Amino acid sequence: MPTIIAFETSSDTASVSLMKADGSIQTCASQGVTTHSQTILPMIQALLADAKLAVADCDAIAFGCGPGSFTGVRTACGVAQGLAFGAALPLIPVVSLMAMAEACRIDHRATDVLAILDARMKEVYWAQYRHDENGSWQTVIAPRITPPEAVMPEGRPDACGNGLIAYADALDLLPVAVRHTDIIPGSTAVAILGKAAYQRGETISAHDASPLYLRNKVAYTTEERRIMKEGVGAC
Repeated sequence: MPTIIAFETSSDTASVSLMKADGSIQTCASQGVTTHSQTILPMIQALLADAKLAVADCDAIAFGCGPGSFTGVRTACGVAQGLAFGAALPLIPVVSLMAMAEACRIDHRATDVLAILDARMKEVYWAQYRHDENGSWQTVIAPRITPPEAVMPEGRPDACGNGLIAYADALDLLPVAVRHTDIIPGSTAVAILGKAAYQRGETISAHDASPLYLRNKVAYTTEERRIMKEGVGAC
């Protein structure tokens, strides 16, 4: 079993998980997307210190590559690159919507999942995934960004994510089996998906890491301008 440090910062919640060689997972989290760049490294250091490990003792670093908060996905990518360069470790980018599907499988035993994440500006990020008999997720509908009215799954999957709350009226007649509004992208799911990808040999170098953007930015917040100016989380 590989030892993997994993983190997810694409939503308002930042989380870090350490998957140890025995398969156990330790996790910590914090709230507030504008503080992710200040909290993510201390959380990583705390988990590693508690396990008496250094970054170099891990086999790989998995991170949520988006889509999601512009600030969050840049932060995750930048932190992943910095750690990987410093410790000469491979990276495993995990699509945040697939991490939601995995979380839905863990919490609700769902195997056909429509993940819907609030993208603000009256839009949602969404994708559909199906868990096959070999224990792997297959992409049914690739990640995209649309108005909530344009979301249309294949069949009747379980739906999950905060987009179901943010645009409840628009998604009220969505043809789904069950709605799980408690699911967000999280580092535990990133760690589990990262382990599977690592065992399949699906890793990349720090140089090749990049966020998954689905929207062309039309305006930047004060925090985003500060991050770009300082180079925090740049990829």
